[in-house]
Amino acid sequence: MDQVLNYQWILIVLASLVLFFIAPFAKTPAAFFKATVQNRQPSQWVLISSLVISWIFAKSITNAANLGLSFGIVGGVAYAMYYLSFWVAGIVIYRMRTKGNFKSIHHFLETKYGRSALIVFSILIAFRLFNEVWSNTMVIGTYFGAQGSANYYGSIIVFTLLTLAYVLKGGLQSSLLTDVIQMVLFGVLLFIILGILLPKEQNDVAAFLQTGTWTLAGGLDLLFVALIQVFSYPFHDPVLTDRGFIAEPKVTLRSFFWASFIGMICIVLFSFVGIYAQMQGMEGQAAVEVSRSLGLVTTLIMNFIMITSAASTLDSTFSSFAKLAVVDLGQGRQVTVKRGRIAMVALMLIGTIPVFLSPTILSATTISGTMVIGLAPIFLFWNKSFPIWSFHLSIGVGILMGLLLATNTVPESWIFFNGKYATLLSVNIIGTIASFGLFFAGGWLKLNHNRNHRIT
Repeated sequence: MDQVLNYQWILIVLASLVLFFIAPFAKTPAAFFKATVQNRQPSQWVLISSLVISWIFAKSITNAANLGLSFGIVGGVAYAMYYLSFWVAGIVIYRMRTKGNFKSIHHFLETKYGRSALIVFSILIAFRLFNEVWSNTMVIGTYFGAQGSANYYGSIIVFTLLTLAYVLKGGLQSSLLTDVIQMVLFGVLLFIILGILLPKEQNDVAAFLQTGTWTLAGGLDLLFVALIQVFSYPFHDPVLTDRGFIAEPKVTLRSFFWASFIGMICIVLFSFVGIYAQMQGMEGQAAVEVSRSLGLVTTLIMNFIMITSAASTLDSTFSSFAKLAVVDLGQGRQVTVKRGRIAMVALMLIGTIPVFLSPTILSATTISGTMVIGLAPIFLFWNKSFPIWSFHLSIGVGILMGLLLATNTVPESWIFFNGKYATLLSVNIIGTIASFGLFFAGGWLKLNHNRNHRIT
């Protein structure tokens, strides 16, 4: 065990140092916040790689493996449905850029609904970015020791600081460049892991695909939650939406479509790790238990996959928060690289605090996803005229539903299904209906107000 731990420490330090020296040094705000150097925009392959690896978080592949352990292939497919978010966001952002001439999500919201809407939305995505820090670094910690141990906390702190170091150099420019490297590494390592697992005890792909039951109690409840949330979930993730405005619209649209397809395949394939754990009767964190059962080499490969995916998400999180704090909420203040770097350090400090409070990793996705279900009508009907209270009423419903889930105070009469995620699905259905209803009610009130005003 000590030998494995020593190798893991070498891996985490060496990988981060290599990325630090590879990462470019951004000298201008355009390079730091938009990855634009001498008017050259990111290519389609760079954008696809960045989108995919930034969304294949350490927590995502951990969740995929655990869901495979719990529900078989149904769990993997259910979690993969979240990657349809790329299709939704890609189409909406493409139309917002080509039909509405908007330069960013924040530009759209402030133009359409005013400063108050911009502030509320920014708080929501700041909460999302805050969640990304602790939920991904906690995964790294579990490979170094039991939760609460010195190695657990030490690895989290070292990993976070080393990742921060290379993204401080170049901001989004560093993030995109390292994303390409991390995507290639992830793909290679994933297929090595599958090459080890599939031949074990004459397992084959068909055996993995036949696991699980396609019922609500068997994991379909989470699949339906994902299908509801994909219409709102992507718009509160600036890691995704920021990349929707840094390349030509058609290049961006193609990139989002390919990223969705590749991301779904990667998540389903990684759920095979959990399915293998189920076949072997394992319990606990699927990826951790499987890697340990297969020896030193497999453990180090699995650890490197986690380091790669966590670093890609963490550097993107830091760069997106810098843009949010300095560019989107700048209120006319000078946009400087120095301000962006200060914002990154601030998020690192605040986002690491929950690590010491032992939160649940999956809740970072499911609860925050519920809190923003009110974004769906706002972005699906972005080109229609609705008043400011439509925005706030719809957003308010989502926040209320998320708080009910977070505090375990959902009324029993609201739960219509059976299964592990029955409460989550019920709340999302009720919340979505309510948010659309109140959003359109705001438009109806405005229409009647204008009609009465004309009559008088």
